[in-house]
Amino acid sequence: MNSLSFSPSSSPLLLHPPSHSSTHLSFPRLYHRLNHSNPQFHPLKCSSLESTIEVVNIEDIVEKDWSFLDIDNLNSLEQQTQKSNRIISAADIKPTSRVLVSIGTEDFIDKLVESSPQLLLVVHDSIFSLAMIKEKHDDVKCWQGEIIYVPEKWVPFDVVFLTCLPALPFPLTQIFGALAERCSPSAKVIISHPQGRGVVEQQRKEFPDVVTSDLPDKPTLDKVASEYPFDLTEFVDEPGFYLAVLEFSGK
Repeated sequence: MNSLSFSPSSSPLLLHPPSHSSTHLSFPRLYHRLNHSNPQFHPLKCSSLESTIEVVNIEDIVEKDWSFLDIDNLNSLEQQTQKSNRIISAADIKPTSRVLVSIGTEDFIDKLVESSPQLLLVVHDSIFSLAMIKEKHDDVKCWQGEIIYVPEKWVPFDVVFLTCLPALPFPLTQIFGALAERCSPSAKVIISHPQGRGVVEQQRKEFPDVVTSDLPDKPTLDKVASEYPFDLTEFVDEPGFYLAVLEFSGK
């Protein structure tokens, strides 16, 4: 399995603009540890600074297009903020919390950073999405790969956000089995979608290579929770909003 992790550096990431195709994004190379404090800095004008750039060549990277996750035609900006705050507040994040986010959007990560957890780790299949997050928030840990393979060096987690569960290509039992091995006692797992089940079903039709399942209903979550040491403490499945909160009861 290939993965890429970004550890904190003294300066943000810089990614060359990707070339677009109908379903994929291509990235010829990734630059990192570039000090560009000048807001007028442009990657195409950096030849004179080449000696200060540490270049990591990643040839022929082709990945799925995840940009549709940033599109919200259902909610106003105010509604988006309210729903994000509702999702985050369900986690009860503290300064000592160790937080894992699976497939989080930039806006969601921006709001999570404000909660100032001790550790914030973002796991995503998209190296482009991670690079954009890392460029804005250098203290955020980023790991490219699947959530069930997250390295043990970051565990245990006090909070886990599954912000796009239908895009995870694993059975729910396998996901919760992996989380049970990585959660601290009383950890919270938050499954959410700010636009609700109907939008996910439409996304599954339009982007079947990314969205491969629907949001789980309550009986399904109850069944999985009974197989693993999780308790379903809150469940909301309304038109335009989905939220499930599970608490880890293991040790």
